[in-house]
Amino acid sequence: MDIHEIKANLEKSDYQYRLKAIAALKDYTPEIAVPLLKSQLNDPEFLVRTFVSRGFGQQQSAESFAALLQIMKFDDTPNVRAEAANSLSLFGRCAASHLVEAFVRDDHWLVRRSILAALVDMECYNELFEVCVEALAGEDITTQEAAVDGLGALAGTSQEQAALSELLALAASEYDGIRQHVASALKHFDAPQAKEVLGQLQQDSYHRVVAAALENLLDK
Repeated sequence: MDIHEIKANLEKSDYQYRLKAIAALKDYTPEIAVPLLKSQLNDPEFLVRTFVSRGFGQQQSAESFAALLQIMKFDDTPNVRAEAANSLSLFGRCAASHLVEAFVRDDHWLVRRSILAALVDMECYNELFEVCVEALAGEDITTQEAAVDGLGALAGTSQEQAALSELLALAASEYDGIRQHVASALKHFDAPQAKEVLGQLQQDSYHRVVAAALENLLDK
């Protein structure tokens, strides 16, 4: 799609045209694409703004980085903020502290799970541990379970001992799902305490916890 057609489609009322135009910007340089992406920051269709967020990740520049920070802070749709977090993570380690800040500020489960997954992929271990602890202090159980998985990803890193301490404490959680995820996470640790707690979880009252613990012990 040539640039004139892209600009024309961005002005059309049917948002499907705007989506196609935004997707086509991936073939252009940031100097051309980023200003056009920014022109759609306040598009009334959240799907368009989601595509815009994705586009900024494909057009990496200081201007697109700043735009993604703006989206994560001000957009009123969690899907858009989550996509912005994913795009920001593509900038690498320089984005890690901003993702932590967004995690603390934004308690929506979709945004938080996106940031958790991104920090695992980025191998930013200090920041990952920080957001895992923050998530465990929150109220959403699915985010807590994702945080337990994140702690498991810290085995063999500089945060291994801190992560293991959190997991050992969580093995006594009142929530079955948390204990199940703990059993799965502990398989990554070779410490005697991890093996001991896995043995205890083998006797858990919830069958899914027992299954996870047995699987992990067999893997050893």
